[in-house]
Amino acid sequence: MYRITPATQDYAWGSTTAIPDALARIPDGRPVAEAWFGAHTRAPAVAETADGPVPLDQLIAADPDLHLGADVASRFRSQLPYLLKIIAADAPLSLQVHPAIERARAGFAREEAAGVPVDAPERSYRDANHKPELVYALTRLDAMVGFRAPRRAAELLAELDAPLAADLHALLVDDPTSTGVRGAFEWLLLPDTRPSAADVAKFADACARRLAEGSPSPRTDRTVIRLAAAYPGDPGAVTSVLLNPVTLRPGEALFIPAGAVHAYLRGVGVEIMANSDNVLRAGLTTKHVDVAELLSNVDCVAAPPIRIAPERVFTSTRIYYAPVDDFELSVTRLTDEGPIRIPGRGPRIMLCLEGEAELSTGSGQSFSLTRGQSAFVLATDGHVTAAGDALVVQADVP
Repeated sequence: MYRITPATQDYAWGSTTAIPDALARIPDGRPVAEAWFGAHTRAPAVAETADGPVPLDQLIAADPDLHLGADVASRFRSQLPYLLKIIAADAPLSLQVHPAIERARAGFAREEAAGVPVDAPERSYRDANHKPELVYALTRLDAMVGFRAPRRAAELLAELDAPLAADLHALLVDDPTSTGVRGAFEWLLLPDTRPSAADVAKFADACARRLAEGSPSPRTDRTVIRLAAAYPGDPGAVTSVLLNPVTLRPGEALFIPAGAVHAYLRGVGVEIMANSDNVLRAGLTTKHVDVAELLSNVDCVAAPPIRIAPERVFTSTRIYYAPVDDFELSVTRLTDEGPIRIPGRGPRIMLCLEGEAELSTGSGQSFSLTRGQSAFVLATDGHVTAAGDALVVQADVP
């Protein structure tokens, strides 16, 4: 077992206070969007070893069977299969999709063959892995995920007094299927048909008027207005009418499969995903946009957001099982009643969100974690027992 220090990302949409507070650090006034507790080569956590600090990806690579266990090392090409994060959004994130594994492998190989540096801003595929993800809300977390039923989207567009709304309404009424939704989505995003900045502004103004007069969906209209203000002229703001709005309360979790279009709007949460940094963006960002690649990966079938209900174990632990082989997440509330065994196996990352936890492993190691501290538990360390008064998150492999 090793203590680890996360790598942080200072994207502009981040919060200046939320992640420093979660990590028990003093804010420096700059936004911190994400803290990465994992072994992705782009930004690995750093392990404290007897020989000094070592990036976690390098530590694992030195002896995959020891650190991951032979089964996980074999199944996942000697790499830690998940990436654990804290994410803090004060502003909306990009309109995005993550690829399925076959498309990720093909896209990565294509960009490698083209000689695009892996850290180039215009790169779409930074690795050859898929990126399904689960987010566990620490505060209220607002997002939009997947497509609404076409008829519902058409209803919301019917009463908007804007030419762009009338055009979209006609597309959906003519074909109220996933094909019609794809047509409307592409029409908004493709260079040859995307609306002008003036048309996007008129659409947002119409939402503002409807909101003032009594909207049938105040949340939808507020989202359009907020996105249009954050990214003036970007038709991504209009696509929000086609998408499902989602609000998570603290303790609730949402799974986002590969191919699901989504954007987080505001809030703080713990994310766990396959070990990947592949993000295909279509708008609402200053980063690289690749509309064609996003459209080739997106699933336009209308479906409700996938909320994950936890399974309770020993009354103290809630386990959030995602329908993938790469990861699972558990949340354990420790009290002073005595030590408990935290369910889990293989390579694990433990993160203390509140209080202080005393951890002990089957291999005889022990040390404490306070708020914001984390540890990497080797597969060969065996079971983990914890005591104290704390809230502990654990990432592990099913």
